[in-house]
Amino acid sequence: MPLKKGYRQLVDEAMAQVKTYSVDEALARMTDPEVQFVDIRDVRELEREGVIPGAYSAPRGMIEFWVDPDSPYFKPVFQGKKEYIFFCAAGWRSALTTKTVQDMGMDNVAHIDGGFGAWKKAGAPVEDKAKKA
Repeated sequence: MPLKKGYRQLVDEAMAQVKTYSVDEALARMTDPEVQFVDIRDVRELEREGVIPGAYSAPRGMIEFWVDPDSPYFKPVFQGKKEYIFFCAAGWRSALTTKTVQDMGMDNVAHIDGGFGAWKKAGAPVEDKAKKA
């Protein structure tokens, strides 16, 4: 059975509807206390590639539950008026995530064009993620 929409169409639609920062624009916001970077990559990606210092780890599969105050899985980091900048490895998952949380009612959200791969390639700050024993 053919899909009604493929991943590419979903990503393109999301990209057209969300705020996207370049690595330089995101980097300029990194020290702003009113900005929270949110890493939606899988823990294995974090351990293998490293992390953006100060980024909050929120796996893509849990984001809808973690941002909703009515969810039993709600995370307090998502309450308040901060700007949330989501990122993944290449920018596709973060575009979809940003669109989803925007649809849920979060209005101060964006994602990083090219994701962590672009961040790392630009020489922006990265630190190792310790593996759990």
